[in-house]
Amino acid sequence: MDNNFDYSDYQTSENDKKVLYDDNLIKKENNNNFFNNPDNSSKKNLIISICLIVVVIGLIIGFIVFKMNDKEKEEGEVNKEPDTSLKEEEEEETEKEVSIINVNSKTRPYAVMINCHNGALPQAGLQNAYIVYELMVEGGITRMMALFKDKDVSKIGSIRSARTQYLDYVYEHDAIYVHAGGAPDATERIKNEKISDIDVDGAYGVRDKTLNRSWEHTLFTTTNLLNKGSKDKGFKTETETKNVLTYQGNPLDLTTYKNTKTANNVSIKYSDYRTSNYIYDSKKQVYLRSMNNTKNIDLVTGNQYEVKNIIVYGVKHTTYKYGGNSKYQKLDNVGKGDGYYITNGKAIPITWEKTSKNTRTIYKVKETGKELVLNDGNTYIQIYPTSGNLTIN
Repeated sequence: MDNNFDYSDYQTSENDKKVLYDDNLIKKENNNNFFNNPDNSSKKNLIISICLIVVVIGLIIGFIVFKMNDKEKEEGEVNKEPDTSLKEEEEEETEKEVSIINVNSKTRPYAVMINCHNGALPQAGLQNAYIVYELMVEGGITRMMALFKDKDVSKIGSIRSARTQYLDYVYEHDAIYVHAGGAPDATERIKNEKISDIDVDGAYGVRDKTLNRSWEHTLFTTTNLLNKGSKDKGFKTETETKNVLTYQGNPLDLTTYKNTKTANNVSIKYSDYRTSNYIYDSKKQVYLRSMNNTKNIDLVTGNQYEVKNIIVYGVKHTTYKYGGNSKYQKLDNVGKGDGYYITNGKAIPITWEKTSKNTRTIYKVKETGKELVLNDGNTYIQIYPTSGNLTIN
């Protein structure tokens, strides 16, 4: 063996050591980096595939959840109760039903002659009448003709005799005329023109003997008695005649017209004997009725009569005698003229037109020429002589 062998040839230099170290480090890092290691390529592909599958499944689940939520929302909208409160409020404002009468009812009304003599006051039952006419008769006295329809009234009166000028308005309503006797020309017209009438001075009337008044002011009737009288006489109970007045359920605003005037106090002078008065109650939105500045109260209830609507106009009256009897009144109510419609503290000019004795009087707003529409409520039609006087303020 050569003992002189040089081992330096087998020793690593410092540079070689560094190169060897760096090479080992890189190899170690490559072994630690999964995705850079060629030996792990199959595993890498598997993980990427799994990730893609997870993403796709997530998208599918998200889409399904979205559609389910959308469907539930749509079903909720379908099943949800619609908010109709505003619509119902609007309909209530524009379509409020009329309460003073059933506008679709075909029942024939009763037109009852009501005593207005000072000795016959107070009257009874007028709060249940939907229309009341006040006209003048002989001696400057007035009488009323009250219309009742589809009402049960236990006391109406007192009842007075027939007069021919009222028959013109009986025709307008196709009403059954209720009276106690009558002037000769009126009873002749009733007979000759076959007007349906009930004379209550007998089986269909009752004398109230408890009243401290003259005998001629004590006759009353009821709707039950009138129904019996109508049945006994075989009168038809229905009519195709149109309602004389047209009503609106919602309150009217008369201030929209140019010639509207304030009407808190209304006075209609028929004669030195009779003046009818109205004072507006703004809280109740009705007129409180008086006669000769004395409260017009009801015999049964004791309440002052309240009126929603007033139609007032003057016509020429002519005095005449018939068969040597008292001086009767003829009204020139066929033709046309001007008047006022009064309600809710206001008055507007209107026109009226009646083409014949038995045709309906047409009332129109003078400013527009359109047919008059009234507030829902009772109406007093005051037809006074042109020799009288009307005051509105």
